Amino acid sequence: MCADQIPTIQSNQNEPNESPSPTTRFAPSPTGALHLGNARTFLINWALARQGGERIVFRIEDLDGPRVKPGADVQAIETMRWLGLDWDEEPLYQRQDLSRYQVAINRLYEKGLVYPCQCTRKDIEAAQSAPNAGDHEMRYPGICRDLEGGLKPELGDESDERVGALGGVAWRLRVPEGEISFIDELRGEVRVDVQKGVGDFVIATKLGLPAYQLAVVLDDAMQGVTHVVRGHDLLQSTGRQLWLYKFLELEPPTRYTHLPLIAGEDGRRLAKRHGDTRVDHYRQSGVRSERIIGLLAYWSGAIERRQEMSAVEFLEAFDLMKMSREEMVFGPRDHAWLMAGTL
Repeated sequence: MCADQIPTIQSNQNEPNESPSPTTRFAPSPTGALHLGNARTFLINWALARQGGERIVFRIEDLDGPRVKPGADVQAIETMRWLGLDWDEEPLYQRQDLSRYQVAINRLYEKGLVYPCQCTRKDIEAAQSAPNAGDHEMRYPGICRDLEGGLKPELGDESDERVGALGGVAWRLRVPEGEISFIDELRGEVRVDVQKGVGDFVIATKLGLPAYQLAVVLDDAMQGVTHVVRGHDLLQSTGRQLWLYKFLELEPPTRYTHLPLIAGEDGRRLAKRHGDTRVDHYRQSGVRSERIIGLLAYWSGAIERRQEMSAVEFLEAFDLMKMSREEMVFGPRDHAWLMAGTL
């Protein structure tokens, strides 16, 4: 596809007789406990859904192989309930059924849109002069794109002999040149050149599992998700997912909202390096849920100063259009305010 032929995903693109019921989703990954940044995203997602009369579905994204921690799913559910959030369906676990991913990969394979890749990170580094500045993901230069492999994609548990027989082969999507665009509720039109940014990306891993980009597309389509609310760090991923929607002939969500992240004082995304920012850490320290909601509300522009409030009060006060487009910073004052409210 030429660069001047840009497929655009617009809001409200469905025909009147095809409009699905508005639906959003919670999709935590059980690779660790929810921290304050995760909690704010879920809180805002919940508030927007309840304000707009949307259905909320729940999904446990448990395909991240060795990083999945036993019990983290139950902990995430309990933490969200403790904060006052609710949803409308029981959680779907991705690993319970890999067949839908297999069907999708087979379709892409039959169209000649995927190919096997055995490259390591070292191979990719050696094939290019420099990675994209500031990116965690290097651009794949197409090393295996035109090689004859004779393999067919086969998903399964990493212990499955069929998968092991493939010798650790990942599968990549052949991404066209040029941009794809979509409308973001906070940023307006966003244009993403996936081939220029990351190149052909992985849709099935060397462990024999579907990769995040493919899984989220299929599961959002299956669960009828029309509204996606997530962090700004996934803004570029939306471009990749829209190519998959197009190639799989699936209807994409009609609304995207990518929220600014919570950062540490070093300007980097909130993580373990900034101390223990887990919601459960504060809960176990005796901090009330209303105090955590109050800090999240302050970060979200719902109130002008930190003060305790319930999730329902946040729902009534939150206005997405009044929210800052800039990252908020978690610092010692925030920690001290939380701890000052211990039981």
